[in-house]
Amino acid sequence: MAHGVNDLSIEEIRQRYLDNAEPVSARLLTRLQRDPRQGARRLFAILKKRYERERDERLRLEAMRHFEQLLWKSGMRDIAGVDEAGVGPLAGPVVAAAVMFPPETDIAGVDDSKRLDAQTRTKLAVEIRAKASGVGVGTASVEEIDRLNIYHAALLAMRRAVEALPRCPQHVLVDARTVPGVDVPQNTFNKGDGINFTIAAASIIAKTERDRMMEVLDRQYPGYGFAAHKGYGTPEHREALLRLGPSGVHRMSFPVIHELRGEYSALFYVLKGQLEVARTRAALDEFEMALRSQADELAEQECKKLRLLVARRWKLDRLDEPSRIAGRELRAADQRAR
Repeated sequence: MAHGVNDLSIEEIRQRYLDNAEPVSARLLTRLQRDPRQGARRLFAILKKRYERERDERLRLEAMRHFEQLLWKSGMRDIAGVDEAGVGPLAGPVVAAAVMFPPETDIAGVDDSKRLDAQTRTKLAVEIRAKASGVGVGTASVEEIDRLNIYHAALLAMRRAVEALPRCPQHVLVDARTVPGVDVPQNTFNKGDGINFTIAAASIIAKTERDRMMEVLDRQYPGYGFAAHKGYGTPEHREALLRLGPSGVHRMSFPVIHELRGEYSALFYVLKGQLEVARTRAALDEFEMALRSQADELAEQECKKLRLLVARRWKLDRLDEPSRIAGRELRAADQRAR
């Protein structure tokens, strides 16, 4: 600082550290805390929160870059993080990205793309591309998804993303799987897009690229709302499917498409309706007994879907139990107070 904090007016301090966002140091906070001026105390409270947020973000990013730091220190320079977007949707391609950074690259805010809003993802994607030493994008089409299945199509997109890099990486970091056909050392991380820096960056690139593709498909296939839900099975998307039927970019290998079109057996829909109105644990028990007794009359996929729905209902029932107990206790306490 050209002048000590005590030599500056409150307005000058505000302009430098709030309006112009100059870095806040521990030394500055100490001086503000000791400054007798009331305005300085108010600024101290504001800037202390900012300092703590920025410190926490630095620590988070250091933890996310831990594995890259080890590889960088070993002499490696081209370390690629790889991730995909679009495994779950009912329509559209699956998209993967591979990203490499020069050693010591630091981008505040990089995180699992699912934790970020669209505006933040778009902003970060621009910065990632600007600072990366290489970015590759790969896709697998709907036809490939239906032919290979979504798991293998995603692996294909990831391989293509690595191959699209400007040079072959020395090491690959991947979210939860190994990329076939990539003949370099690989490390997999469970939920890597939330704990690893380059994988998280790849998840942001993959997500923003796929979102852009779905916006193009929205114009090519109007009425389905692809620009809004990006192909995921939202109620609006399901309603459009019932109304319009599948488009040329719907994944016909996904059983839910056939379920929505009414192509399952009549017994399946009867049992599904019974499950929807089963509101108690006793009713769920009865439904499971009925499902077991009629399982031979259902196709394998129908039976599998109903069992999955039952499992989800049991899980929700267990999660809701504490809140129901708490609600009963609150109501009892309220009645006693009256």
